Amino acid sequence: YPYVDLRTGRLIVVSCIDNLVKGAAGQAIQNMNIMCGFAEVAGLEAPPIYP
Repeated sequence: YPYVDLRTGRLIVVSCIDNLVKGAAGQAIQNMNIMCGFAEVAGLEAPPIYP
């Protein structure tokens, strides 16, 4: 579920954890980064945050 926090100017995306980031989830993030003009590894180098 994507959500834009207007207060901080951040896009928040809730998703499943891909612990190795080598599967489809990691590829989807990499493709989104390329399509949106972000750094290719943005969001892929940080450890996952979960409850």
